[in-house]
Amino acid sequence: MAKRTVMRSSKGKKLYAVRDKGGKFKDIQQYSRAHAADIKRGSGAEKKAAKKAAKKTTRRKAAKKTAGKRPAAKRTARKTARKTGRKTARKTARKTARKTGRKAARKKASGSSTMSGVRKAAGKAVGAVERAVRRAVRRVTS
Repeated sequence: MAKRTVMRSSKGKKLYAVRDKGGKFKDIQQYSRAHAADIKRGSGAEKKAAKKAAKKTTRRKAAKKTAGKRPAAKRTARKTARKTGRKTARKTARKTARKTGRKAARKKASGSSTMSGVRKAAGKAVGAVERAVRRAVRRVTS
């Protein structure tokens, strides 16, 4: 690489002046631009070091992938087991919640004489059923 001389422009910007073998100015460039280009380019030694590091990491990743993976059959079996467990838990939770909700609605409705009272009791019972289902599902899945 040719030697650079640092100078200043008439406006005060820092300049890099590249000289040829004879000592004459071959190229004059703003320091900021030349510096940015140098950083983007990088040296040959840096490139070699980066290639070595990349090779090492790819080897490690490949080794981890082959060692850590479970067979596909086991993974699918576990997934299906989880799904069926959740489904059955939800169904049983809904059934029990419906029964308890109906009982509560009957009790509350028997106390009120108007139709609006019966509707209110039924609405509350449905809300209780939904909450019970959510709780039961949370218990089973967690």
